[in-house]
Amino acid sequence: MKALAQIALNGLGVVLAANLVPGIHYSGGILYLLLTGLVLGALNLIVKPLVTLLSLPLVVLTLGLFFIVINGAMLYIASALLSGLYIDGCLPAILGGLVLGLFNWLVSAFIDS
Repeated sequence: MKALAQIALNGLGVVLAANLVPGIHYSGGILYLLLTGLVLGALNLIVKPLVTLLSLPLVVLTLGLFFIVINGAMLYIASALLSGLYIDGCLPAILGGLVLGLFNWLVSAFIDS
């Protein structure tokens, strides 16, 4: 049940990022939004730990700020895998990763407490 909620929240975060960040475009219905959340969840589960491990010196050097770039990279990879999510460049991907990270942080702060 928690996994389904996380998939839906990832999809909602993508819509929020598309509305807030110029350069991120989303087209599709609610089912495609759930698919987008599923793809992002799978990337965060499988690829993100490996990328984080490989970039650990940069994460330490930037005191954790490199996680924003990693989140942007996961969003950019998701846009490469999905035909309804378009990201115009590196900066919109990083800003979208920041929006997704803040959104997930806020949601987890209210749900876990």
